[in-house]
Amino acid sequence: MTPDLEGIRRAPKVLLHDHLDGGLRPATIVELADETGYANLPTTDPAGLGEWMTRGASRKDLVLYLETFAHTVGVMQTPEALVRVARECAEDLADDGVVYAEVRFAPELHLERGLALDGVVEAVLEGFRLGSEGRPITVRTLLTAMRTAARSLEIADLAVRWRDRGVCGFDIAGAEAGYPPTRHLDAFEHIRGEDFHLTIHAGEGFGLPSIWEALQLCGAERLGHGVRIVDDIEVAPDGAVRLGRLAAMVRDRRVPLELCPTSNVHSGAARSIVEHPIGLLADLRFRVTVNTDNRLMSAITLSREMANLVEAFGFGWERLEWLTINAMKSAFLPFDERLAMMDHVIKPGYTSLGSS
Repeated sequence: MTPDLEGIRRAPKVLLHDHLDGGLRPATIVELADETGYANLPTTDPAGLGEWMTRGASRKDLVLYLETFAHTVGVMQTPEALVRVARECAEDLADDGVVYAEVRFAPELHLERGLALDGVVEAVLEGFRLGSEGRPITVRTLLTAMRTAARSLEIADLAVRWRDRGVCGFDIAGAEAGYPPTRHLDAFEHIRGEDFHLTIHAGEGFGLPSIWEALQLCGAERLGHGVRIVDDIEVAPDGAVRLGRLAAMVRDRRVPLELCPTSNVHSGAARSIVEHPIGLLADLRFRVTVNTDNRLMSAITLSREMANLVEAFGFGWERLEWLTINAMKSAFLPFDERLAMMDHVIKPGYTSLGSS
């Protein structure tokens, strides 16, 4: 039976790559702007604002894509706003059938009204707690440092301080070209020295060198996006496939790829969903996971993301379950908790929906 959107919504799903400041409800942005005195919104009509965000994000350029975040970050500068946004994030993901999520945000972007870094993290975690309460979802967070700034070591230390209270790892994000991950080696060394988890945005706006540095020099456990690994894969006219050394290493080591198809189309990393490398990478059995990246900017949910893959590549329930198991295996969660989630939530959930 071909999965449809309603069935996919009921399926237990795992989300590893979702940005808190990329998933606000448009109405919340308008209300928070009014409450906090933020006066730079392009419109105060929630429906119009949502459409503006998607139009602004789909300009086929990562740097232009990132410009829309000025407005979401602009209203996320008080503890009350951060608690609300995080609470609604957890609620929205649970309503979409997500059972485990790692939502990332950059604490350094929320200090304009006097908040300290620890206060930012505390507010976000409180919001996730409130939004998860009574719902079948577990939410953890990744602390992200901006690769265009110079606070990565400070943010890495912040992540370590909060590691037992809801923070599950460290990340860097932002414009990729011209800002190689090796600029932040001290932060990565601190994370690894503390036996903590590390994912790095790489292979989205820039190609193979960014991926190689993230893995070989910085020690990334997962690749945030990583879609450009396809540049190291050759497909002959007769269908024969040859992997370059980097692609072969990524597949052999089972490096998780946090792929975000709709966002990749919007940022210009892929021309369309049908042409997105996720189909090829899944067929070649890379450790593929499917993610939303920025639900507001891309007008997407994880269920819709999966439904798009069903339509574009003919994915059935078994392939959707495989993607979900891949994500759970790759989560920055203790092994016993991952195993319990797979055995008692994910596998039974997909079996009831038609996966064998």
